[in-house]
Amino acid sequence: MKKVIVAMVMMAMLCTVVFAGGNADTASATAVVGNASKPVVFFNRQPSDPVSGEIDMEVMNWNDKTFYVGFDAAGGGAVQGQLIVDYLASADPQVLDRNGDGVIGYVLCIGDVGHNDSKARTQGIREALGTWNGSTDPGQAVEGSANVGGTEMKVVELDSRAMTGTDGTTWNANAATDAMGGWATRLGDQIDMVISNNDGMAMGCLQASNYPAGVPIFGYDANADAIEAIGQGRLTGTVSQNVDAQATATLQVIRNLLDGLTGTDAVTAGITEPDQYGNKISASMEYIPETKALLAQNTGVNASNWQQYTEGSRDAGIKQSTAESKRVLLTIYNSGDNFLSSSYIPALQYYAPLLNIDLTIVQGDGQNESSCLDRFTNLNSFDAYAINMVRTNSGRDYLDRLQY
Repeated sequence: MKKVIVAMVMMAMLCTVVFAGGNADTASATAVVGNASKPVVFFNRQPSDPVSGEIDMEVMNWNDKTFYVGFDAAGGGAVQGQLIVDYLASADPQVLDRNGDGVIGYVLCIGDVGHNDSKARTQGIREALGTWNGSTDPGQAVEGSANVGGTEMKVVELDSRAMTGTDGTTWNANAATDAMGGWATRLGDQIDMVISNNDGMAMGCLQASNYPAGVPIFGYDANADAIEAIGQGRLTGTVSQNVDAQATATLQVIRNLLDGLTGTDAVTAGITEPDQYGNKISASMEYIPETKALLAQNTGVNASNWQQYTEGSRDAGIKQSTAESKRVLLTIYNSGDNFLSSSYIPALQYYAPLLNIDLTIVQGDGQNESSCLDRFTNLNSFDAYAINMVRTNSGRDYLDRLQY
């Protein structure tokens, strides 16, 4: 009887190791790692309060292997604002001011009033044009001014709107199409310029059947279709947040942590200096230790340099690694998000095999957190997690699942 009991206990212990160890192929050869101790990298949506924008450091301090990878949002807003200001400085006032009233009127597509990136872009635009009054909310702008071809002209934000779809999704291109159609009808030749928090909404505006021909329009993201539109003269400018650097850095930080690197080594190897396999991201990245955030830098894109950002160019600094293969579960907040689906995911899928990361991607609907959380499952089967939330204050919901 004792032999039977001992055998049962040993079998139960073996099953526990296989279940909790993640990768069944290596569970018997490596120590069991609890999910709560595995690497967690948030990306694209920084854990933060949607109202104040304050970074959620309780989430970021979940464990010593928790980091955020994104881009310099505030810097990006400033880059977009400067791109617009530079365009105005070389524009012909008599051409730009369509109704000749001496006022440059613009409309603004806001992505998500609760998203830090959207707030930073709205602020950067309004500060550059002098219409900033301390708020990033729709309709909260004051009269500004700008140098237009050597003439100081009054600038007015005619209207601004958060582009929320009928299904509740934010950054919605279809909502931007509808809004642009309404603006063109109601405001007519008062509209001298159109500005958007992202390329998806800017391209949506251009889909409006009554979009005023020749009116300059600015986006943000440097998506492939936007770059093509700049080449065609349809889109005036956009901002590259360096998607390849972001996608690679997301994977590289995870790779470093899985390889046992700690502290600053986890956010420098392969990023600001070569890793043990000889890989290094070519683009400039900055690490902010106070918020555990690794940020890519932004660049303006217009008719003078758009060819440098055409689709298909990848970072030559990343080559095939000989690292041990690891499994990573990655969530995307919205399968319909233009930037993530057309730019970020293809970059992830290109670089993951080079870093020997077996990537499983699950995508939500952009509205309900459960659409991602319900697929944030089988966690023991993965060695690390990359999280892109529907709401920026939902980080804890994902981490709670890693406690079990």
